[in-house]
Amino acid sequence: MYNKIYCLFEQSGTFKNEFKKLGYEALDYDIQDEFGETDYVCDLFVDIEEAYENRESIFDNITKNDLIIAFFPCVRFEDQIQMHFRGTAIQMKKWTYEQKLENDLKLHRELANLYEIITKLAIICLRKKIPLIIENPYSTTHYLVKYWAIPATIIDMDRTIRGDYYKKPTQYWFIGLKPKNNMILGAYTINNKKTISNTHNKTERSLISKEYANRFIREFILEEDK
Repeated sequence: MYNKIYCLFEQSGTFKNEFKKLGYEALDYDIQDEFGETDYVCDLFVDIEEAYENRESIFDNITKNDLIIAFFPCVRFEDQIQMHFRGTAIQMKKWTYEQKLENDLKLHRELANLYEIITKLAIICLRKKIPLIIENPYSTTHYLVKYWAIPATIIDMDRTIRGDYYKKPTQYWFIGLKPKNNMILGAYTINNKKTISNTHNKTERSLISKEYANRFIREFILEEDK
């Protein structure tokens, strides 16, 4: 179905390796390589900016016969950031209004930059007709839910149903393709459930189990269940 799968902002190799098990050539692109799974260590933000301006980038070698799945950084889009904007986070209790407002300026610059980057990524893929899937956490007050022109295609309210560690509601944008909605037969491995509030490591909080990745790929991305 696809020539190559490009997993952007994924250093864990989770989706990449499940695509490989299903017979597809897949590659991980990220700025970090904590797991030793990143095939190309690069600053994707820079490549997205370059591609948007029609300059040389990694997107030059990606075609409409490939697929990009991007696990885009969500740190400034999620609910928790709203407390920091309001200055009500616990660590800000003794901050002055001036400190809080200076922090607001910093947060807003970071938010604006992330919004521009994810929007440019979508525009690049629309221009080049590259099928694109973007993953991000879901909530009714998530920034992209409220302030983006493209609505999420799939909202998974409970990832544990497909074998993940976390219930953690997650949304997916399918841009330039449609989800397949295949029927997946067979039981999944039941992993020990984890609670986000009890997981303090940011990298661990963002991980998705291989069981979930496998079922998601077979259910929504491939032409038929393998």
